[in-house]
Amino acid sequence: MFDHISIGVADLERAARFYDAALAALGYVRLSHNPRHVAYGPQGFKGEAPFAILAGGAEARTPGKGFHLAFAAKDRHAVDRFYTEAMSHGGVDDGPPGIRLNYNPGYYAAFVLDPDGHHLEVVVHEQVAD
Repeated sequence: MFDHISIGVADLERAARFYDAALAALGYVRLSHNPRHVAYGPQGFKGEAPFAILAGGAEARTPGKGFHLAFAAKDRHAVDRFYTEAMSHGGVDDGPPGIRLNYNPGYYAAFVLDPDGHHLEVVVHEQVAD
């Protein structure tokens, strides 16, 4: 449904350190960077990067509680690694890794706030026997 998304950050270098580490846990790499942006996606990706952070400086604002961005993970280990890396690089816990029964029994996710306060989720949808 979506082609790409960009979010504004107050401090591009600080945010890049966070996203370099957290997204590496999901297999994503830094595809490009300049003083205005840092872009991420799968190694070798060509075209508009799926995810980018944009230098917003003092004008950068998070959308608030009504918005969160969920990244797909391949397995629980990737969810756990994302969470650990996020916490080690300036993230704030918003829900540790675990099954979220309120969604479904195969919904394994973690929730963090990035250094700018963006609400992030990383999730794997596991197959559950009926």
